[in-house]
Amino acid sequence: MTAAVGLYARMRLPAPWLPLPADDSEKIPLVIYGASSAVGSYVIQFAQRSNIHPLICIAGRAQQHVKALISPEKGDVIVDYREGNDAVVKGIRDALKVEKLEYAFDAVSEKGSYQNICQVLQPDGRITLVLPGKKYKEIPAGVKQSLTTVGSVHVDLKDFAYVYFRYISKGLEEGWFKAQPQEVVEGGLEGVQQGLERLKDGTVSAVKYVYRIADTPGIGSTT
Repeated sequence: MTAAVGLYARMRLPAPWLPLPADDSEKIPLVIYGASSAVGSYVIQFAQRSNIHPLICIAGRAQQHVKALISPEKGDVIVDYREGNDAVVKGIRDALKVEKLEYAFDAVSEKGSYQNICQVLQPDGRITLVLPGKKYKEIPAGVKQSLTTVGSVHVDLKDFAYVYFRYISKGLEEGWFKAQPQEVVEGGLEGVQQGLERLKDGTVSAVKYVYRIADTPGIGSTT
């Protein structure tokens, strides 16, 4: 739902049930920073339904996951952020070719992500970010920035959520919308610390951890 809010409520891109023409007569390049994350992966899947291309996906060690979601034949590419900020900016420019970048979904919103994007984004372009509480002062004044949070579907986007929750269910049923890969961590609640440490140090990526409370040692014993 975060992906849907950012793409369609905040940046007002073409809805997935009214996609851009298939004849490539109109292109809308889109940068997805953090493409292998859960939000980034869902942004890719929605963008595919909207026929938004080229998708310029910024990712690191989980590039195989991203490759399974994009369409290289339509110009989609992966840019490796591990090569440094200058390489990221150059990678975005190279992928654009003659097109102008007017839209960016920053699913990272830190560690230089939006600064890199804004070196290529049009002066009046749109960028949506996901970390609340930040000022994002480095973003140029003319750029239309928005904050995307899933909590908005309980406030001003209730009707939007009503439609998109059902559309996501349809996608899951038909197979064109897929959940982020999941991994069950052993030990139930005792495994939470281990999982957090793996996420923090980058041991894992492109995965959602699941903890089964019933697997916690001693959970069923009496004292």
